Amino acid sequence: MVRATAAPVNRLREATREFNALRSGIRGGLAADTSAQKKRGKWTARERIDYLFDDGTFNEVEMFRRHRASGFGIEHKRPHTDGVITGWGAIEGRTVFVYAHDFEVFGGALGEAHAEKISKVLDMAAAAGVPVIGLCDGAGARIQEGVTALAGYGDIFQRITRNSGVIPQISVILGPCAGGAAYSPALTDFVFMVRGISQMFITGPDVVQAVTGEIVSHEGLGGADVHATLSGVAAGAYDDEPTCLDDIRYLMSLLPANNRELPPTVATTDPADRPTTRLLDVVPAEGYRSYDMRMVIQEIVDDGDHFELHETWAPNVVCALARLDGSTVGIVANQPAAFAGALDIDASEKAARFVQTCDAFNIPLVTLVDVPGFLPGVTQEHQGIIRHGAKLLYAYCNATVPRVQVILRKAYGGAYIVMDSRSVGADLSLAWPTNEIAVMGAEGAANIIFRRDISSADDPDARRAQRIAEYREELMHPYYAAERGLVDDIIDPTETRQALIRALAMLRYKNRPLPARKHGNQPQ
Repeated sequence: MVRATAAPVNRLREATREFNALRSGIRGGLAADTSAQKKRGKWTARERIDYLFDDGTFNEVEMFRRHRASGFGIEHKRPHTDGVITGWGAIEGRTVFVYAHDFEVFGGALGEAHAEKISKVLDMAAAAGVPVIGLCDGAGARIQEGVTALAGYGDIFQRITRNSGVIPQISVILGPCAGGAAYSPALTDFVFMVRGISQMFITGPDVVQAVTGEIVSHEGLGGADVHATLSGVAAGAYDDEPTCLDDIRYLMSLLPANNRELPPTVATTDPADRPTTRLLDVVPAEGYRSYDMRMVIQEIVDDGDHFELHETWAPNVVCALARLDGSTVGIVANQPAAFAGALDIDASEKAARFVQTCDAFNIPLVTLVDVPGFLPGVTQEHQGIIRHGAKLLYAYCNATVPRVQVILRKAYGGAYIVMDSRSVGADLSLAWPTNEIAVMGAEGAANIIFRRDISSADDPDARRAQRIAEYREELMHPYYAAERGLVDDIIDPTETRQALIRALAMLRYKNRPLPARKHGNQPQ
């Protein structure tokens, strides 16, 4: 008689079922915490990742990581991921790493294991030579873990600094970020925020009130508009998460993967020889009349598309990424519609940072000049316009990427030099027939040079007008700088786009090595 035997248990199938159930549970999150996140008007960390990356491309690492801390009851709560989701995926087919704080777990607070996961992703991104994006929604250091949490921040800071200028690093603030959680994004190349849900500050409103007596809300202390308009920390502020993440995807399409590559080139239907006729109506010939420099940029670049950074901070200078004949360029431009385009402390810092970023990632620079000088005033001088203005000068002098200057109208004094003149290393300087390059405007110059002659004249006003005309005719005519080789060519404004494209094509493989040194000591 043959006895029936039980079918052998398939251990692999059983283990696989258990694994899939656990993985699904981790990915699904805790229902109560997910609901709380929704009530705050925020997406979950996984929803953000799913939206950011191309469909089905995200690969998570260390999903099953858990902390090993004990004390204050934390040993009884050991959720997987430890409050941060890490991995890589594709944006428009290009590999990008990500770390996303998960507010559903410990409020996104950073502990030892959490920090090690972020550090690992930063190391992987550097080794692979690809960008990294931080989706920041964390409450700072995990108090229960004490100094080990603080040391974790130190490890992250060190890696972000080491990767600076090597791979693009972008931070998207999508919740409260205090203390170390604010310093980490501040070290990266770009910071973006969303109104109503994003805050950054070193000390929160309660501490501010206790120490200074000032009463301020979280939004008023460190909200998106505060940092996009007043402090300059945020390169952009958005009304909602999808719009913000859409712009991150667009920004990624403009940047190279690392500092050893050129920015990506895309096909364009906008002809390289398209005349920029509209500029004749956009820019008035009279230097005292205002206009919007953004309209000039739109007319010049491919299809009018450009990505402006820090739009509401230091509006007297425009910094934008765009494409010319399919290739990424960085544009620095004075904005006559704000402070007449004069440079001040904030504008100098904004432009200097942008020039450094473009230079780090092999993005050619186009500088559109229409500047009356540096903004005068006791406040500017006392707050360090010399020091801050020197930052922009240093950035241009140190930049090795292709650099083309276009002088539209006026370019006076030290501001002319600072705005990438030939004397500080621009490869080509082009100018419109309306250019005026001088130490200062004709009126101011005449009042100084001919002060006695004017004051002693029978008709001072007539003599002043005469001397102003003489000075303008002698030293400020549009060909004066070109005659001395400080402007390479006077161009028809309607040929601006094609002149820039030809110049940048010629300079595409420019090689200008810097002297051997540990690093420069730039003005602070």
